[in-house]
Amino acid sequence: MKFVMGLCQMKVGIDKKSNLAKAEAMVREAAARGANVVSLPEIFNCPYANKYFREYAEDRNGETTSILSSLAKELGIYLIGGSIPEIEDGDASKDGDAGAESDAVKEPRVYNTCFVFDRSGSIIARHRKVHLFDVDVENGIRIRESDTITPGEDLTVFDTEYGRFGVAICYDIRFPELFRSLALAGAKMVILPAAFSFATGIAHWDITLRTRALDNQFYLAAVSPARDPESPYLAYGHSCIATPWGEFSAKTDHRESILIGEVDLDYVDQIRKQLPLLVHRKPELYATWLK
Repeated sequence: MKFVMGLCQMKVGIDKKSNLAKAEAMVREAAARGANVVSLPEIFNCPYANKYFREYAEDRNGETTSILSSLAKELGIYLIGGSIPEIEDGDASKDGDAGAESDAVKEPRVYNTCFVFDRSGSIIARHRKVHLFDVDVENGIRIRESDTITPGEDLTVFDTEYGRFGVAICYDIRFPELFRSLALAGAKMVILPAAFSFATGIAHWDITLRTRALDNQFYLAAVSPARDPESPYLAYGHSCIATPWGEFSAKTDHRESILIGEVDLDYVDQIRKQLPLLVHRKPELYATWLK
């Protein structure tokens, strides 16, 4: 089953409406260039910084998801909505001891969330970033997503006429257990919206993406924001598609661009038949080793 994948590597600024307009224009261009499946990058409707996440957060019925739903329906594409700060639905909850005279008001949780839309514009999957980016890299970057973001807990797959896809977000890629779980859940392709920093990207982007695709024998499409030298957060860029043989079939550089690449999910079956890694696993032994 072949299809065309479009990855929108866009610059992200301070103004949400400008970001949404840029995202819409790039999705339209990707579809016009033949893409059947299109993805936006991680945190594409606001700057990537803790101080903006709650301010820009929307629930699943907000402005951003409304625009993406309409786009998917109009263009007749599957649209992986990068990720946005998602605020939990409903009113703020209260947290306190039963019978207390006054309870402390608890702010609604905020997640780093990818919404996936089918050709009719319906939301068919939602992935909340499981592993939060809390790091302090010497001479690199210091950030604690957990100061604002709540981690998700779900493995995310969805079905299309091409086959089963999985979704993860950025730092999730560092944890091979999640990606092996996606493969075992039947995913033949995984889409990864990811705002790797320049420091970590130049060291680990290529090798990590190729390794996850190779070990699990599926396609892996990673889409980054473009690098903006004027931004306090320098994204690495280099959006790409890795094959189940561990090669890049399409790749761009750090600049704003739309990457178009063909994906052949029959190739996944071919590779898994020739080199049956998933069949040769021995989970009954692995479990005993961890006791």
